[in-house]
Amino acid sequence: MPRIAILLALAGTLSFVVGCDDEDSPDETVEDVHVEGRPAPIEDLPGIDTSVLSSGEKRSWVRLVNEVLSPCGEPISVARCVSEGRECALCVPAATYVGRLVAEGHDPSEIREHYANRYDDDALHEIDIDGAPVRGALMGADVTIVEFSDFECPFCRQAHPLLTAVAREHSDRVAFVFMNYPLSMHEHSRDAARAALAAQKQGKFWEMHDILFENQTELAPSDIEGYARQVGLDMDRFHADLEDEALDAAIDGTRAQGQELGVNGTPRIFVNGRPFSEPVEALDTYVREELARIDAQR
Repeated sequence: MPRIAILLALAGTLSFVVGCDDEDSPDETVEDVHVEGRPAPIEDLPGIDTSVLSSGEKRSWVRLVNEVLSPCGEPISVARCVSEGRECALCVPAATYVGRLVAEGHDPSEIREHYANRYDDDALHEIDIDGAPVRGALMGADVTIVEFSDFECPFCRQAHPLLTAVAREHSDRVAFVFMNYPLSMHEHSRDAARAALAAQKQGKFWEMHDILFENQTELAPSDIEGYARQVGLDMDRFHADLEDEALDAAIDGTRAQGQELGVNGTPRIFVNGRPFSEPVEALDTYVREELARIDAQR
Protein backbone atom coordinates (compact mmCIF):
# COMPACT_ATOMS: atom_id res chain seq x y z
CA MET A 1 0.00 0.00 0.00
CA PRO A 2 1.52 3.40 -0.91
CA ARG A 3 2.28 5.64 2.04
CA ILE A 4 0.04 8.65 2.42
CA ALA A 5 1.36 11.90 3.89
CA ILE A 6 -1.07 13.70 6.16
CA LEU A 7 -0.64 17.01 4.34
CA LEU A 8 -0.31 15.66 0.81
CA ALA A 9 -3.41 17.51 -0.37
CA LEU A 10 -2.47 20.83 1.20
CA ALA A 11 -1.10 23.42 -1.20
CA GLY A 12 0.58 25.23 1.69
CA THR A 13 -0.26 26.69 5.06
CA LEU A 14 -3.87 27.88 4.93
CA SER A 15 -4.78 31.39 6.01
CA PHE A 16 -7.27 30.21 8.61
CA VAL A 17 -4.74 28.19 10.62
CA VAL A 18 -4.83 29.69 14.12
CA GLY A 19 -4.24 28.78 17.72
CA CYS A 20 -1.47 27.64 20.03
CA ASP A 21 -1.71 25.24 22.94
CA ASP A 22 0.52 23.63 25.47
CA GLU A 23 0.49 20.12 23.99
CA ASP A 24 4.14 20.49 22.97
CA SER A 25 5.33 20.57 26.58
CA PRO A 26 8.56 18.52 26.69
CA ASP A 27 7.59 16.41 29.69
CA GLU A 28 4.54 14.84 27.98
CA THR A 29 4.93 11.66 25.96
CA VAL A 30 2.80 9.90 23.39
CA GLU A 31 2.09 7.23 25.96
CA ASP A 32 0.15 9.81 28.01
CA VAL A 33 -2.84 9.17 25.74
CA HIS A 34 -3.23 5.73 27.31
CA VAL A 35 -6.05 5.34 29.81
CA GLU A 36 -5.63 2.57 32.38
CA GLY A 37 -8.07 -0.28 31.80
CA ARG A 38 -8.38 0.39 28.09
CA PRO A 39 -6.36 -1.18 25.27
CA ALA A 40 -3.15 0.69 24.53
CA PRO A 41 -3.69 3.24 21.76
CA ILE A 42 -2.40 2.44 18.30
CA GLU A 43 0.26 5.04 17.53
CA ASP A 44 1.37 4.20 13.99
CA LEU A 45 -0.75 3.04 11.07
CA PRO A 46 0.40 1.30 7.90
CA GLY A 47 0.11 3.49 4.83
CA ILE A 48 0.00 6.77 6.76
CA ASP A 49 3.06 8.97 7.19
CA THR A 50 2.67 11.25 10.20
CA SER A 51 6.23 12.58 10.13
CA VAL A 52 4.92 15.99 9.08
CA LEU A 53 3.13 16.35 12.43
CA SER A 54 4.78 17.91 15.44
CA SER A 55 4.99 15.83 18.60
CA GLY A 56 1.96 17.58 20.06
CA GLU A 57 0.00 17.18 16.84
CA LYS A 58 0.95 13.50 16.74
CA ARG A 59 -0.44 13.02 20.24
CA SER A 60 -3.70 14.71 19.26
CA TRP A 61 -3.93 12.57 16.14
CA VAL A 62 -3.31 9.37 18.14
CA ARG A 63 -6.05 10.27 20.59
CA LEU A 64 -8.56 11.04 17.87
CA VAL A 65 -7.97 8.10 15.53
CA ASN A 66 -8.27 5.77 18.51
CA GLU A 67 -11.54 7.47 19.47
CA VAL A 68 -13.56 8.06 16.29
CA LEU A 69 -15.29 5.05 14.78
CA SER A 70 -14.73 3.39 11.45
CA PRO A 71 -16.54 5.30 8.66
CA CYS A 72 -17.99 1.99 7.46
CA GLY A 73 -20.14 1.57 10.56
CA GLU A 74 -18.06 -1.06 12.32
CA PRO A 75 -17.92 -0.74 16.12
CA ILE A 76 -14.15 -0.25 16.09
CA SER A 77 -11.92 2.81 15.97
CA VAL A 78 -10.58 4.04 12.67
CA ALA A 79 -7.07 3.27 14.01
CA ARG A 80 -7.94 -0.37 14.62
CA CYS A 81 -9.68 -0.55 11.24
CA VAL A 82 -6.45 0.51 9.51
CA SER A 83 -4.05 -1.48 11.67
CA GLU A 84 -6.01 -4.71 11.21
CA GLY A 85 -6.43 -4.19 7.47
CA ARG A 86 -10.22 -4.29 7.57
CA GLU A 87 -12.10 -4.22 4.28
CA CYS A 88 -13.41 -0.67 4.79
CA ALA A 89 -11.73 1.39 2.06
CA LEU A 90 -12.55 4.62 3.87
CA CYS A 91 -10.44 4.02 6.97
CA VAL A 92 -7.09 5.15 5.58
CA PRO A 93 -8.58 8.34 4.03
CA ALA A 94 -10.44 8.97 7.30
CA ALA A 95 -7.30 8.67 9.42
CA THR A 96 -5.46 10.90 6.95
CA TYR A 97 -8.29 13.43 7.11
CA VAL A 98 -8.04 13.61 10.90
CA GLY A 99 -4.32 14.28 10.52
CA ARG A 100 -4.92 17.16 8.15
CA LEU A 101 -7.42 18.75 10.50
CA VAL A 102 -5.01 18.40 13.42
CA ALA A 103 -2.19 19.98 11.39
CA GLU A 104 -4.44 22.88 10.38
CA GLY A 105 -5.03 23.75 14.02
CA HIS A 106 -8.62 22.61 14.55
CA ASP A 107 -9.44 21.74 18.13
CA PRO A 108 -10.71 18.22 18.96
CA SER A 109 -14.37 19.22 19.15
CA GLU A 110 -14.19 20.80 15.70
CA ILE A 111 -12.44 17.73 14.32
CA ARG A 112 -15.15 15.46 15.71
CA GLU A 113 -17.80 17.65 14.07
CA HIS A 114 -16.04 17.69 10.70
CA TYR A 115 -15.44 13.92 10.89
CA ALA A 116 -19.10 13.24 11.71
CA ASN A 117 -20.28 15.45 8.86
CA ARG A 118 -18.03 13.63 6.44
CA TYR A 119 -18.61 10.05 7.53
CA ASP A 120 -21.69 9.57 9.75
CA ASP A 121 -24.73 8.06 8.08
CA ASP A 122 -26.99 10.63 9.75
CA ALA A 123 -25.11 13.48 8.06
CA LEU A 124 -25.87 12.28 4.52
CA HIS A 125 -28.77 14.15 2.91
CA GLU A 126 -30.64 13.85 -0.35
CA ILE A 127 -30.87 17.34 -1.85
CA ASP A 128 -33.37 18.13 -4.59
CA ILE A 129 -31.46 20.18 -7.18
CA ASP A 130 -33.97 19.78 -9.99
CA GLY A 131 -34.08 23.02 -11.98
CA ALA A 132 -31.24 24.63 -10.05
CA PRO A 133 -28.41 26.25 -12.03
CA VAL A 134 -25.33 24.05 -12.39
CA ARG A 135 -21.77 25.01 -13.22
CA GLY A 136 -19.84 22.07 -14.62
CA ALA A 137 -21.10 18.74 -15.87
CA LEU A 138 -23.77 17.39 -13.53
CA MET A 139 -24.17 14.13 -15.44
CA GLY A 140 -21.44 11.79 -14.29
CA ALA A 141 -19.92 14.25 -11.82
CA ASP A 142 -17.84 12.56 -9.13
CA VAL A 143 -18.40 15.43 -6.71
CA THR A 144 -21.44 17.68 -6.45
CA ILE A 145 -21.13 20.89 -4.44
CA VAL A 146 -24.40 22.53 -3.40
CA GLU A 147 -24.31 26.04 -1.98
CA PHE A 148 -27.23 27.79 -0.29
CA SER A 149 -26.37 31.44 -0.77
CA ASP A 150 -27.53 35.05 -0.54
CA PHE A 151 -26.32 37.64 -3.07
CA GLU A 152 -26.18 40.33 -0.38
CA CYS A 153 -24.38 38.24 2.25
CA PRO A 154 -20.77 39.47 2.64
CA PHE A 155 -19.56 36.00 3.60
CA CYS A 156 -21.09 34.60 0.42
CA ARG A 157 -19.22 37.27 -1.50
CA GLN A 158 -15.97 36.13 0.12
CA ALA A 159 -16.74 32.50 -0.73
CA HIS A 160 -17.69 33.32 -4.34
CA PRO A 161 -14.19 33.35 -5.91
CA LEU A 162 -13.14 30.26 -3.96
CA LEU A 163 -16.16 28.25 -5.08
CA THR A 164 -15.76 29.48 -8.63
CA ALA A 165 -12.10 28.45 -8.66
CA VAL A 166 -12.90 24.94 -7.39
CA ALA A 167 -15.65 24.51 -9.99
CA ARG A 168 -13.40 25.65 -12.83
CA GLU A 169 -10.34 23.70 -11.66
CA HIS A 170 -12.29 20.43 -11.60
CA SER A 171 -14.94 21.23 -14.21
CA ASP A 172 -14.71 17.77 -15.78
CA ARG A 173 -15.48 15.99 -12.50
CA VAL A 174 -17.19 18.49 -10.20
CA ALA A 175 -20.64 20.04 -10.45
CA PHE A 176 -21.40 23.27 -8.56
CA VAL A 177 -25.08 23.88 -7.83
CA PHE A 178 -26.35 27.26 -6.62
CA MET A 179 -29.42 27.44 -4.38
CA ASN A 180 -30.99 30.84 -3.72
CA TYR A 181 -31.39 31.42 0.00
CA PRO A 182 -32.08 35.18 0.44
CA LEU A 183 -32.13 36.30 4.05
CA SER A 184 -34.81 38.70 5.29
CA MET A 185 -32.17 40.94 6.89
CA HIS A 186 -30.84 41.90 3.46
CA GLU A 187 -32.94 44.50 1.67
CA HIS A 188 -32.08 43.60 -1.91
CA SER A 189 -31.22 39.91 -1.70
CA ARG A 190 -34.58 38.60 -2.84
CA ASP A 191 -34.71 41.00 -5.79
CA ALA A 192 -31.23 39.86 -6.75
CA ALA A 193 -32.28 36.21 -6.50
CA ARG A 194 -35.30 36.86 -8.71
CA ALA A 195 -33.11 38.67 -11.25
CA ALA A 196 -30.69 35.73 -11.36
CA LEU A 197 -33.53 33.28 -11.95
CA ALA A 198 -34.97 35.53 -14.67
CA ALA A 199 -31.53 35.55 -16.30
CA GLN A 200 -31.48 31.76 -16.07
CA LYS A 201 -34.51 31.66 -18.33
CA GLN A 202 -32.30 33.22 -21.01
CA GLY A 203 -29.33 30.97 -20.30
CA LYS A 204 -27.43 33.73 -18.50
CA PHE A 205 -27.67 32.71 -14.84
CA TRP A 206 -23.94 32.45 -14.17
CA GLU A 207 -23.20 35.73 -15.93
CA MET A 208 -25.78 37.44 -13.70
CA HIS A 209 -24.61 35.47 -10.64
CA ASP A 210 -21.05 36.70 -11.08
CA ILE A 211 -21.91 40.33 -11.71
CA LEU A 212 -24.28 40.47 -8.74
CA PHE A 213 -21.57 39.25 -6.37
CA GLU A 214 -18.97 41.52 -7.92
CA ASN A 215 -21.27 44.51 -7.27
CA GLN A 216 -22.78 43.34 -4.00
CA THR A 217 -23.09 46.78 -2.42
CA GLU A 218 -25.05 48.13 -5.40
CA LEU A 219 -28.13 45.95 -5.79
CA ALA A 220 -30.92 48.50 -6.03
CA PRO A 221 -33.49 47.83 -8.79
CA SER A 222 -31.85 50.39 -11.10
CA ASP A 223 -28.48 48.70 -10.57
CA ILE A 224 -29.89 45.26 -11.35
CA GLU A 225 -31.48 46.68 -14.49
CA GLY A 226 -28.04 47.83 -15.61
CA TYR A 227 -26.49 44.43 -14.92
CA ALA A 228 -29.19 42.75 -17.00
CA ARG A 229 -28.28 44.97 -19.93
CA GLN A 230 -24.58 44.40 -19.31
CA VAL A 231 -24.88 40.60 -19.56
CA GLY A 232 -26.89 40.93 -22.75
CA LEU A 233 -30.41 39.97 -21.69
CA ASP A 234 -33.49 40.60 -23.79
CA MET A 235 -34.87 43.37 -21.57
CA ASP A 236 -38.52 42.99 -22.53
CA ARG A 237 -38.37 39.31 -21.69
CA PHE A 238 -36.39 40.04 -18.52
CA HIS A 239 -39.05 42.48 -17.28
CA ALA A 240 -41.82 40.02 -18.06
CA ASP A 241 -40.02 37.17 -16.30
CA LEU A 242 -39.48 39.29 -13.19
CA GLU A 243 -43.26 39.44 -12.83
CA ASP A 244 -43.58 35.66 -12.95
CA GLU A 245 -44.81 34.36 -9.60
CA ALA A 246 -42.99 31.11 -10.32
CA LEU A 247 -39.72 32.84 -9.41
CA ASP A 248 -40.89 33.54 -5.87
CA ALA A 249 -42.28 30.02 -5.63
CA ALA A 250 -38.88 28.61 -6.63
CA ILE A 251 -37.09 30.75 -4.07
CA ASP A 252 -39.56 29.79 -1.34
CA GLY A 253 -39.12 26.12 -2.23
CA THR A 254 -35.35 26.37 -2.00
CA ARG A 255 -35.57 28.14 1.34
CA ALA A 256 -37.96 25.51 2.68
CA GLN A 257 -35.62 22.71 1.64
CA GLY A 258 -32.68 24.53 3.16
CA GLN A 259 -34.48 24.86 6.48
CA GLU A 260 -35.22 21.13 6.46
CA LEU A 261 -31.50 20.54 5.96
CA GLY A 262 -30.64 22.74 8.91
CA VAL A 263 -29.53 25.78 6.94
CA ASN A 264 -29.73 28.77 9.27
CA GLY A 265 -27.28 31.10 7.58
CA THR A 266 -25.27 31.59 4.43
CA PRO A 267 -23.19 30.39 2.80
CA ARG A 268 -24.07 26.78 3.60
CA ILE A 269 -22.24 24.19 1.55
CA PHE A 270 -22.87 20.49 1.02
CA VAL A 271 -20.46 18.13 -0.76
CA ASN A 272 -22.04 14.97 -2.14
CA GLY A 273 -24.97 15.50 0.21
CA ARG A 274 -22.85 16.04 3.31
CA PRO A 275 -22.47 19.32 5.24
CA PHE A 276 -19.11 20.93 4.62
CA SER A 277 -18.29 22.50 7.98
CA GLU A 278 -14.65 23.40 7.46
CA PRO A 279 -13.58 26.94 6.49
CA VAL A 280 -14.39 27.52 2.84
CA GLU A 281 -10.67 27.99 2.15
CA ALA A 282 -10.29 24.24 2.68
CA LEU A 283 -12.90 23.27 0.10
CA ASP A 284 -10.42 22.65 -2.71
CA THR A 285 -8.38 20.35 -0.46
CA TYR A 286 -11.55 18.51 0.61
CA VAL A 287 -12.62 18.03 -3.02
CA ARG A 288 -9.18 16.77 -4.01
CA GLU A 289 -9.36 14.26 -1.17
CA GLU A 290 -12.73 13.06 -2.42
CA LEU A 291 -11.49 12.70 -5.99
CA ALA A 292 -8.36 10.82 -4.84
CA ARG A 293 -10.50 8.47 -2.74
CA ILE A 294 -12.81 7.79 -5.69
CA ASP A 295 -9.85 7.15 -7.98
CA ALA A 296 -8.30 4.74 -5.47
CA GLN A 297 -11.50 2.70 -5.30
CA ARG A 298 -11.84 2.33 -9.08
